[in-house]
Amino acid sequence: MKKRLNITIEENLLDKIKTYADQNDKSISSLVEEHFEALIKPKPKLKNGMSLVEYMKSLPKSKVDYPEGYNYKEEIYKERAKKYGFEDLL
Repeated sequence: MKKRLNITIEENLLDKIKTYADQNDKSISSLVEEHFEALIKPKPKLKNGMSLVEYMKSLPKSKVDYPEGYNYKEEIYKERAKKYGFEDLL
């Protein structure tokens, strides 16, 4: 069952929301409902309850110390050329 909700927002924001709703063939009520559903939807967590950002920050830094001027892309191209037999084209 749906219930009525009154909200108060700035007039210029309401005008923008109305324009957006018209352009996307939606009602303002459906936009608000979708937003609220997204807010309360549980976020997927990784092991130990970490978020993806926390997990990425916890990963160890790369220990590879490339010399100055090292072009890893060029090295990849050379290795692939050798692997597939077209190194004479480089």
